[in-house]
Amino acid sequence: MSRPRRWVVATGNPGKLAEIRALLSDLPLDLVAQSELGVAPADEPAPTFVENALLKARHAARSTGLPALADDSGLAVDALGGLPGVRSARFAGPAADDRANVARLLDALDGVPLERRTAHFYCVVVAMDAPDDPTPTIAIGRWTGRIALEPSGTGGFGYDPVFFVPDRGCTAAQLAPEVKNSISHRAHAFRRLVAELGARLGAQ
Repeated sequence: MSRPRRWVVATGNPGKLAEIRALLSDLPLDLVAQSELGVAPADEPAPTFVENALLKARHAARSTGLPALADDSGLAVDALGGLPGVRSARFAGPAADDRANVARLLDALDGVPLERRTAHFYCVVVAMDAPDDPTPTIAIGRWTGRIALEPSGTGGFGYDPVFFVPDRGCTAAQLAPEVKNSISHRAHAFRRLVAELGARLGAQ
């Protein structure tokens, strides 16, 4: 087997880095967080997950000279025209926490019947060899559910307590971690990335 190739991950979160390392363990990559290399987070002004993931990966690659990996994810609610979308983490304001974001979401959906509360979690993962890479590898994962009338469950994070998963009969916050991590939007995206990036690395 060839020696693992060093890549930078556009994150400063050790837990997220560990999760990504586990998800990409089948690939010959040595992953390091951009924060470990002194790189500050990129701005995320774009209106789509794909554009923000590309911005983050390009920033990390340009700042370090290494191939880069970045992801962007969030929740889109059909009855709200796709909101909170790329503003999922700050739906209730720049300094909002999960509880405040969930409260604002439920308030925005007040009076909307269950059948119209369809929602989708999205995750976009981008891998690029260099900041000017014209053909970055892009993988997208989607997880469909509904927004519950009230929070349930203590697991997960973000909007998990109100994201009802119909085929499981519970919210994402009520799923065992290993179950959630096998069926979530992030799991789908990284499975696709492993297949696509694996083929790309093998051709290099």
